[in-house]
Amino acid sequence: MRDPDRLYYVYILASKSRVLYIGITRHLAVRIAQHKAGSYGAFTAKYKAYRLVYFERFHSPSAAIAREKQLKGWIRAKKIALIERENPTWEDLAEGWETAGSSTRGPTPAAPSG
Repeated sequence: MRDPDRLYYVYILASKSRVLYIGITRHLAVRIAQHKAGSYGAFTAKYKAYRLVYFERFHSPSAAIAREKQLKGWIRAKKIALIERENPTWEDLAEGWETAGSSTRGPTPAAPSG
């Protein structure tokens, strides 16, 4: 039986100059916070690729790994087309997310203010 809480994420980060980074994780909000803090990934720190511009969810680790490898094999133009189809303005999809420590399993939107 599949555990609905066991999700795997393939994600794409971008810098302001649109340098791209593709990764995989079980805890998306935590991993994005780590990238933004500079505590995970020398590449993302070097190129300041901190904006989450695209992600996909998977129930199977093998499916997530296969998709990550597929995306990494694509030419840049195809990656950009994928991002722009879902996020045409390249907004940071993690803007306003909070993390609740290492147990966070995925995106956690911030509570509405006001």
